[in-house]
Amino acid sequence: MTKSANPEWPVGTGEMRTLIRRHDWASTALGPLPRWPQCLRNTADILLALPMPGILLWSAEGVMLYNDAYAELAGDRHPWLLGRKVQEGSTGHTDFHTTVLKTVLSGRSLAYRDQEFLVRRNGGLQPVWLNLDFSPVPGESGEPAGVLAIITDTTPRVLMEQALRSSEARLSEIFARAKVGLSELSLDGSFLRVNDELCSMLGRSREELLSKGVPDVTHPDDIPKSIDALGVLLGTGEAASLDKRYLHSGGGIVFARSSISRLDDEEGQPSSLLAVTVDLTARKLAEQALADSEARFRALAETSPALIWHLDPEGHVRYVNPRTSELTGVATEQLLGAGWRDFLHPEDGPGYIEALTQAQQERKSLHYRFRVRDREGQWHWLATHASPWFQEDGSYAGHVGISLDVTETVLAEEELTVSNERLKLAIEGSGDGIWDWDIPTNKMLYSPRFKEILGLSEDDVLEGYSDWEQRVHPEDLHPTLTALRACLTGRSASFQSEYRMSCRDGEWKWIMTRAVVVARDVHGQPLRMTGTVSDISEKRRSEEIIWRHANFDTLTGLPNRRLFRDRLDHDARKSQRSGEPLALLFIDLDRFKEANDLLGHDIGDQLLIEAASRINGCVRASDTVARLGGDEFTAILTDLDDLTHVEIVAQKMIDSLAAPFQLGNEVVYLSASIGITLFPNDAATPENLIRNADQAMYAAKSNGRNQFSYFTRSMQQEAHNRLRLIGDLRNALAGNQLRVLYQPVIDLRTGAISKAEALLRWQHPKLGMIDPPRFIPFAEESGLINEIGEWVFLEAARCSRHFGSRLGKPFQISVNKSPVQFMSRSEQADWPSHLKNLGLPGSSISVEITEGLLLNASSRVAERLLQYRDAGIQVAIDDFGTGYSSMAYLRRFDIDYLKIDQSFVRDVATDPGDRAIVRSMIAMAHELGLQVIAEGIETPEQKASLMEAGCDYGQGFLFSRAITQEELGRALGMN
Repeated sequence: MTKSANPEWPVGTGEMRTLIRRHDWASTALGPLPRWPQCLRNTADILLALPMPGILLWSAEGVMLYNDAYAELAGDRHPWLLGRKVQEGSTGHTDFHTTVLKTVLSGRSLAYRDQEFLVRRNGGLQPVWLNLDFSPVPGESGEPAGVLAIITDTTPRVLMEQALRSSEARLSEIFARAKVGLSELSLDGSFLRVNDELCSMLGRSREELLSKGVPDVTHPDDIPKSIDALGVLLGTGEAASLDKRYLHSGGGIVFARSSISRLDDEEGQPSSLLAVTVDLTARKLAEQALADSEARFRALAETSPALIWHLDPEGHVRYVNPRTSELTGVATEQLLGAGWRDFLHPEDGPGYIEALTQAQQERKSLHYRFRVRDREGQWHWLATHASPWFQEDGSYAGHVGISLDVTETVLAEEELTVSNERLKLAIEGSGDGIWDWDIPTNKMLYSPRFKEILGLSEDDVLEGYSDWEQRVHPEDLHPTLTALRACLTGRSASFQSEYRMSCRDGEWKWIMTRAVVVARDVHGQPLRMTGTVSDISEKRRSEEIIWRHANFDTLTGLPNRRLFRDRLDHDARKSQRSGEPLALLFIDLDRFKEANDLLGHDIGDQLLIEAASRINGCVRASDTVARLGGDEFTAILTDLDDLTHVEIVAQKMIDSLAAPFQLGNEVVYLSASIGITLFPNDAATPENLIRNADQAMYAAKSNGRNQFSYFTRSMQQEAHNRLRLIGDLRNALAGNQLRVLYQPVIDLRTGAISKAEALLRWQHPKLGMIDPPRFIPFAEESGLINEIGEWVFLEAARCSRHFGSRLGKPFQISVNKSPVQFMSRSEQADWPSHLKNLGLPGSSISVEITEGLLLNASSRVAERLLQYRDAGIQVAIDDFGTGYSSMAYLRRFDIDYLKIDQSFVRDVATDPGDRAIVRSMIAMAHELGLQVIAEGIETPEQKASLMEAGCDYGQGFLFSRAITQEELGRALGMN
């Protein structure tokens, strides 16, 4: 049990003790004061004795008691708060107080630091920051019955910290946003803080600057004055400003002005330095550039041959260069301040002054000509370019200008006017037309001769420049106008062009124009142009003819070798740029030389014209077909996105050229050998491309003709071998390297040797024995065939004479005669005469020719065959059935033997088809009165089949290989 309450409790004086004693506690949860438990009283006594603010919350309802210190802190809520529940007394912190009361009454202590509350003072709410320490107070039972809060007002400190943070933030914002360099320095000059602008100005990172001091980035020559300025600042506190040079990280110099202020602490002692740095580099460079510019201007002005001057607003001279004094004969000192008008010609002064005034009002440049008197009293024409000069506030400050002495030009123009009149008369007399163009109005005047050239009468009206432009040929308009503009703009001294103009009759006529600008304004713009026109139509026609003769084949109309090379070079460069390949086709007409020799050059020319047309019809318009000479053609195929197109074109050419040529009464058969090479795959230059195509063509010809062949690398070696072989062949006859062997021809009925065929061999000193197919084409190509053929004939004739004399009767030897050799006009080709000279009958020799010779036979062929018949020389058709066989030719000419090619004999015993063909040939020959010789008999079965078919003669390895004359003698039974 507690003691009876002292009615004067709480004891003592003080506002809160008095308020507690007088308060009506009966209306609260605590009840009347006398009934308060002793534990509550004791805690209240402690609370009231505390010097710092304190609150006591009693019971679960948190009835409030507080001391005098807290009463002062409570503001306008005091004394209303006394005896109130804590939730009632809170301002916006109900949840906070409820949570604290509940937590501490559970036996836990709580502490809060710098907790913000709103306190009502002077009729308004003010924030305060408090440190709160809550402790539980035990009741009578020992369980927590109340909460004691000890309060410390931290508002002054919090407000000071907030102000400091705000100040720091504002300073950081200033540093970040400032467009000048800002830095905070330690008292020894080290960087403590720098902004981005200063880093950019010095070309250094923030980390680099913060590791350095001001002297580290200052020009060595400026360090002493920087240190002096810092010393004065630290000593007096007065801000310092100095212009200095900093070192840029890139090695350059940064001109700047740094203003330094001292920052003091709360006690007034220096704590750091604030530096504001402004980059003056641009200004310094501009000042230097201005100084240099002024120096250059003065140097130029002092040495310039032109008059340079400056007038003030009243027209008085402010500056003139020495040339002005030199021209006028007045010293510079006397010119300064004088009126410029005093030096002008009386007729020019008013107009010039008016022009100056107008230029000032319109704020534009002035171009004017006037006269001034020199020291000898002579007048000089000056071309003046001047501009008004205005100050920054827009007020007129005078004129500056430059004047050139153009006296000679003016006199020349006057003389030119007179000269032009004379020239016009002279030109009219030369047959050229004259025109004059007033450029600003676009009007043109034409002389009668000009109109006459275009087929116009003097009464015909030409509507100025536009009519002239409309009459120029569209293809010539652009280059003509380009040359005209070059003259008008002054890039060219004269206008000269050749172009076509339309005449009255609609025809185009080539003319040549020469013209010059005879007048320009003060701005240099053309005012007038005068020119002449000459009729050059005949000259251009002659040039066109010469050009065509130089670039086109006169027979076929195709590009010739020269134009072909030009186009090949152009197409090769185009192919390199576009990346698309091109193909070069080398086309050689097979057997053309034979046809040309047999049928004559007129037919040969018609053949070439028709062949050129057929070849050209196989390509696109963008491709090029050219004739290199003789029977050689080329085709350039460009823009090939598909290489199969090349083969299609080549095959079209082969098919087209293989069709019969109907030339008047003659029908001619040709074929083509085509070599193909690709750019840039096969060659990097046009020269190599041509060489490759030629080698590929020879490969096609060697492989049987009438086909195309692509270039391969091995062909280069083959071409070298071919050239070497041709060279060696030229020395073969003189070097005794050629041999004539003989193959017996057997009478199949008796088995006896009836005659022999002369076969040529070449005993090459390095390559050994070479058969005719390898070198006869070269002999024909090089022209050696005539000499070699005659030698073979003479050898065969001597052999025939030898055996004839031994046998007592003529022994026939057959000799192959090339078509080239057959058509030769050489006296050596007269074999009947040679036989007569040797004392041999014509039957001693048989001539073997190809059926192609008869297919394209001319009158000369017929005459030669008749000559052989009259001389008793027999004729055999060699390799019958392998070419264009025609029975008509066999009936037309006197032929004695028909030789069946080995290709038919090879399978005659095993292939019914070949057997039927051979039988047909033999039967046909016998019907026409011809005897048959089978070549290449190698087996008894072949011999039996041929005998069964009625073949007359045979030759081949079954009977004998080709043997020497001595061996042939032994085969004939001669010792």
